[in-house]
Amino acid sequence: MNTSDLDTIEVELFVQALQRRHGYDFSQYAPASLTRRVQQLADQMECKTISGLIEHVLHEPQLLPRLLEGLTVPASDMFRDPAMFRVLREQVLPLLASYPQINIWQAGCAHGQEVYSLAILLEEAGLYERSQIFATDLSERALEQAEAGIYNAREAQQWSRNYQASGGTHSLADYYSARYNLLKLDQRLRRHVTFARHNLVADGVFCEAHLILCRNVLIYFSNPLQDRVLSLFRNSLVRGGFLGLGMRESLDYASAAANFSAFAEPVRIYRLASQPEPALS
Repeated sequence: MNTSDLDTIEVELFVQALQRRHGYDFSQYAPASLTRRVQQLADQMECKTISGLIEHVLHEPQLLPRLLEGLTVPASDMFRDPAMFRVLREQVLPLLASYPQINIWQAGCAHGQEVYSLAILLEEAGLYERSQIFATDLSERALEQAEAGIYNAREAQQWSRNYQASGGTHSLADYYSARYNLLKLDQRLRRHVTFARHNLVADGVFCEAHLILCRNVLIYFSNPLQDRVLSLFRNSLVRGGFLGLGMRESLDYASAAANFSAFAEPVRIYRLASQPEPALS
């Protein structure tokens, strides 16, 4: 048996242990990406083999947040992919403005940078007072940082460039205070944000949304799991609602694609048809 085959067995056993002990199912994550992340966790925790992680999974429940964060790798930036945020600002929000209440679901919100980016867009469009952002993630540790809204100040220049490229009408510095090499986003941006843990793999519809953003999450899922999550989004959106994916993601080959039309394909924004198909049993 070669090393690759042995790694596959060890990863399968690790996934089984995590599911049976804690209820988190990673069995449908893309195998290559999952193996890489599990190996990185083993290295970080100074385990000689992937099998060494299983003892931690079974006997050290306090390490679960660290394991989940390592497997999900929460990462984000303010106004990441500015062209996408410009389309939201100039084309999507004007259409959503016709609703008396706007619900937005940021699924897989990581450390919250894109959540605050959305809040700024809504503030500048004059829509924030009748909007609600539901920001969810699997990782409790990521959600804690997202709620705090405190980040390393070295990111500020790039974030400001992103903001301006997205059509920002002010200075991004208007929305944060900086001190001791850290920046803290204005907590007023949180006034219509609800942070909550949600597992896209196992949990159901989270809310009725007019816009769902789930960016750079599906690339880590197998095709069947992508179909399941996209069906979840389809069933969560109002008719004519919008779905935004990451730049390396698309609805190509997904069973839910028939329910969506390309609204701004270059930036991966899609719109739900006026009459979605019923959910599969």
